[in-house]
Amino acid sequence: QVQLVETGGGSVQAGGSLKLSCAASGFTYWRNCVAWFRRAPGKEREGVAAIHTDDNSTVYLESVKGRFTISQDNAKNTVSLQMNSLKPEDSAMYYCAAALLVGSECSLASIRYTYWGPGTQVTVSS
Repeated sequence: QVQLVETGGGSVQAGGSLKLSCAASGFTYWRNCVAWFRRAPGKEREGVAAIHTDDNSTVYLESVKGRFTISQDNAKNTVSLQMNSLKPEDSAMYYCAAALLVGSECSLASIRYTYWGPGTQVTVSS
């Protein structure tokens, strides 16, 4: 059974940093994409960053480029999202998601992802 569990959310002031972690289990860590999505109140869910587990290739939402970094620890089956220079508009519930047996590139389209974690809240105050 595939399980994804997010940790690391919290409250921080603008300009601060947080690191989210997604612990994955129940699937072979091969030919997969693992991504972070977020949903703020009253807004659509959007893909923030994704990483391909085979070659570490990544894709980012334009508004987080240069501030967020997605990475994986294969030994621990964990994907992390380091968030720096946080802004109030980054406040949202953040979700980890996995797409298994994918092609060579990852997408930030939520429809591509089958498995989802319960989410962790990030709040950035001005």
